[in-house]
Amino acid sequence: MRSDTLNIAGHDFHVCVAGDPSKPPILMLHGFPEYSGAFAKLMVQLEDDYFCIAPDQRGYGQSWRPAEVDHYAASKLVGDAGAILDHYNPNAPVVAVLGHDWGAAVAYGLAFRQPDRLQNLIIANGVHPIPFQRALAAGGAQSEASQYINWLRADGSEEKLAANNHARMMGIFSKHMDMSWMTPQKLTAYQTAWGDAAQIRGMVNWYRASFLKVAAPGVPLPDEDLLSLPPEHLHVPMPHLLLWGENDTALLPECYTGLEDHCANLTIQTVPDADHWLLHQKPAEIARHIRAFLRR
Repeated sequence: MRSDTLNIAGHDFHVCVAGDPSKPPILMLHGFPEYSGAFAKLMVQLEDDYFCIAPDQRGYGQSWRPAEVDHYAASKLVGDAGAILDHYNPNAPVVAVLGHDWGAAVAYGLAFRQPDRLQNLIIANGVHPIPFQRALAAGGAQSEASQYINWLRADGSEEKLAANNHARMMGIFSKHMDMSWMTPQKLTAYQTAWGDAAQIRGMVNWYRASFLKVAAPGVPLPDEDLLSLPPEHLHVPMPHLLLWGENDTALLPECYTGLEDHCANLTIQTVPDADHWLLHQKPAEIARHIRAFLRR
């Protein structure tokens, strides 16, 4: 693995890469509260066959971390990913874009807006906006599981996440999840990547900038309160693999109910004995599924 620093529209973005640049590239997009290191184990499994590209996304790690919420509009996050593709693979589509958690939102955005940039879409415990908003608005189990979103959006959440050596951050990270993969060395790396409250602000601004609305448990939101999401603009035209850790307690299976209605060619692969952090828990198995999908 090596580290690169790219200049995108006058701002520095840190990118970890692994493998031979002549091999088919895979862009890997992390979510909250991770950074490019989220893919370290998976890159080791795939670097013999693929060129792995894992940036610290805007607001994270060593990349640009602006304080203003409007810098985290979806179009700007997708623009960052497109600029990274321009740098490493300027004249051809990448073999795949892989998104996890919030990284899935950017990966889906590329599939919707720039479908010629990727041959395949791979999502690991991440969500398409239409079924996810439906689940969030229903007032059921997913609404209850997602109440932390409103907490993160509130003023001052960054200070609370940074306090006491990131104790609250680790609480969100690990709630009802298997964290046996989080060694002391990895925890130190994560705490360094998170930084202080001013730096964490960029991370939580992804939530503040999002249009998604979360119902209170047992109180469904009426359709007129939700942003219209036209299906014709949110279609996945390329082959799409959804990898799903079955024990995820943050994102529940109802998040992808009806996903097939928005995809031309969908494959769903569940991963037993894994949860939201399946990339850390089962990297060899995830790599096997990715290889099988891309070689089919």
